[in-house]
Amino acid sequence: MAEGGTLPGILRQLSGLGGCTRPIRLDGHRTEHDLDTTTGEIGRVLQHLDSADLPAGQLLVRCNNRRSTRCPACSEVYRRDTFHLITSGLRGGKGTPEHVATHPRVFATFTAPSFGPVHNRPSSGRPCRCGTRHDQEDTALGTPLNPHTYDYDAAVLWNAHAGALWRRFSTYLRREVAKRAGLSQRRLRDHARVSFAKVAEYQKRGAVHFHAVIRIDGPTGGDTPPPAWATADLLTDAIRTATAKAHVDGPDIDGRTHAFTFGRQLDVRTIRSADFHDGRELTERAVAAYIAKYATKGAETATGALDRPLRFLAELAQLDISDHARQLVRTAWTLGARKDLEHLRLRAWAHMLGFRGHFSTKSRRYSTTLGALRDARAEWRRAQAASANGPDRDSTLVLSHWAFAGTGLSDAEAWLAASLEPAPGTEGEPTHA
Repeated sequence: MAEGGTLPGILRQLSGLGGCTRPIRLDGHRTEHDLDTTTGEIGRVLQHLDSADLPAGQLLVRCNNRRSTRCPACSEVYRRDTFHLITSGLRGGKGTPEHVATHPRVFATFTAPSFGPVHNRPSSGRPCRCGTRHDQEDTALGTPLNPHTYDYDAAVLWNAHAGALWRRFSTYLRREVAKRAGLSQRRLRDHARVSFAKVAEYQKRGAVHFHAVIRIDGPTGGDTPPPAWATADLLTDAIRTATAKAHVDGPDIDGRTHAFTFGRQLDVRTIRSADFHDGRELTERAVAAYIAKYATKGAETATGALDRPLRFLAELAQLDISDHARQLVRTAWTLGARKDLEHLRLRAWAHMLGFRGHFSTKSRRYSTTLGALRDARAEWRRAQAASANGPDRDSTLVLSHWAFAGTGLSDAEAWLAASLEPAPGTEGEPTHA
């Protein structure tokens, strides 16, 4: 490449990826014309881009994968966006007023029920039931004490119904808040609104649990103050009651009827303001950082390596995962063959151990959105490009056509990319993967 005079060009193209290691490769072209807005006449060509003329021979676009195991650079952008989304709902900013920091807020963790005893590290400091004091990195943690009696069917089906269970909990929570305020659920809308942002995390045993920021606002959301009766204690009590009531009916499997609830372990803690730094209070920054960290992780937390869909069950034999994770995947694949469970799409989500929900979700009025953050970043880049290209034009017409041509970098491109720092303003636009 150096002999052909393309080395500086390829370096610029790779630098524009912002460190993405698995870019999408596109073939095609883009042409920008002057456009007379009065007559509609298309004028001269202002810019023309053809993928064949690029140093890499194709247009390279960031993969925007949220998983840190797939692309560390793109997942880092996603993590930062999630951090800002959570933070803006805790202390304002990004279009959310600062007085939202005075609203009652709690940080709650919802766990899955037991599907059988597993190797663990009791908080009391006692040894595991197996008699061993496991190290924190012990690969046995989360695996069943007796794999033959562990309820793998229920474990996979619980993951598959976890999203529906959260929605049921949300309904019960609003009812419980209304009841404590002496209001009907319909009248509650005229006085207060419950907002939330949550993220899913896999425990080592392979079961999903949820971390959530839950807040009480005024009737229109974070821009209005909550009523005087709304307190963190009231919200905590409502959460505990709603969690106990929430349940989802599941399928009948071989004569056994399944029903799904949250586990008995429920942790609800009040979020204090950023002024608390004595190590005892749960601060806004700590909560946002904790949630953002798990937004870039998937089932690989439990499986160790599996972070993409399977095409054939035979692929399991080639994977470096634990026997427990392998059995969870095999169970999802087997259940996925049942006609009565086809709506759960368990084979498509076997690599996620049955869970098919979004990893990070929020209610509409909690704060800004990931889309808004991406749009703001894209607008900044357009403004930078326009500044570099000269004065603004009244109007332009853009004609383009792109076709997928593959993913990833060649060995030579990967070697060059490893030595580069991302170019300023090349942060990607993260999306759910």
